[in-house]
Amino acid sequence: MKNAPTAYLITCAVIGVAGAVLLAPANWLSTAVFAAAPFAAVAIAGLWLLPAVIAMRLLQRPGAGLLVGLISGLVIMPFSGYGYMSIATNLWWAFFAELAFLLVGYQRWWTWLHYAGAAILGIVYPLLAWVSFDLGSLSTPALIGFFALTLASVLAATAIGILIADRLAKAGVARGVRPKRRWGVPAGDGPAGQH
Repeated sequence: MKNAPTAYLITCAVIGVAGAVLLAPANWLSTAVFAAAPFAAVAIAGLWLLPAVIAMRLLQRPGAGLLVGLISGLVIMPFSGYGYMSIATNLWWAFFAELAFLLVGYQRWWTWLHYAGAAILGIVYPLLAWVSFDLGSLSTPALIGFFALTLASVLAATAIGILIADRLAKAGVARGVRPKRRWGVPAGDGPAGQH
């Protein structure tokens, strides 16, 4: 497609802005809930992964998740109360939507790679948020529950993102934007992977 780069950028922009519309209220909700019930804030953590998963699944291009994360962060920034940290936060979450694909050199677009990136995030996030959630003070069952809740949240968001992207692909969104695959290099294993 002659206008594929323009269509790609527009598609990323639309996904990024739609993600920001979802994440702006989620950000305020998470901040409010964190003060009273930190575990409840973790239950919605996967929402930050959702726009990047949709972009990666739908577009199957290196950097699509990060570009969508950047756009979402820029749109949210004036409304979040966190300023530029909103951009960094959205890029951080989007990185994990890209990670498994990066590790295979963006040569494979299998569904399980989406879940692998989410699973890594489900382990890394609690470790990096250890101090903010004071996880060291939790009992072992509560700590296991925290990790399980984080993992469930990011895996559920990944499943929803895959579903949305597959439905968009089936409806013809981004047709001609995804790069053509060479013979023998699988594009994917679901509707978003079909050309």
